[in-house]
Amino acid sequence: MAMNRWDPMRDLLRMDDEFERLLGRQAQRSAWSPTMDVRETDEDFEVDLDLPGLELGDVSVTFEDGVLAISGKREPTNEQNADTYHRIERSYGSFARSLRLPRTADGEKISATFDKGVLTVMIPKAEVAKPRTIEVTSS
Repeated sequence: MAMNRWDPMRDLLRMDDEFERLLGRQAQRSAWSPTMDVRETDEDFEVDLDLPGLELGDVSVTFEDGVLAISGKREPTNEQNADTYHRIERSYGSFARSLRLPRTADGEKISATFDKGVLTVMIPKAEVAKPRTIEVTSS
């Protein structure tokens, strides 16, 4: 009779997978939607997306009819081979995020930069939308 070696990690991972399956979360792991922060200042709107593992050419930014759309695709880093994976949590594939910008946004002056896996899109406010101080004079 052969003895099987107890592998506590294998058993924990199996329990975790079963728990996720019971809760219906398995499908959520495969969908990828990068996290996004949107910030407003007096001068502009700033949108930051975390895009780890992507290169500049993997991302597209468009603006049409008041909607800022960001899309791209992340490919798996490793080809399927004889390696044994104990857990795969990183999602791959295409993504698309979009948001309607307020009328105060100046769509003609939008700029985007990509640095260290973070995409930053700057949307300036139109001059008429910026707060201004009105000088009060005596009559």
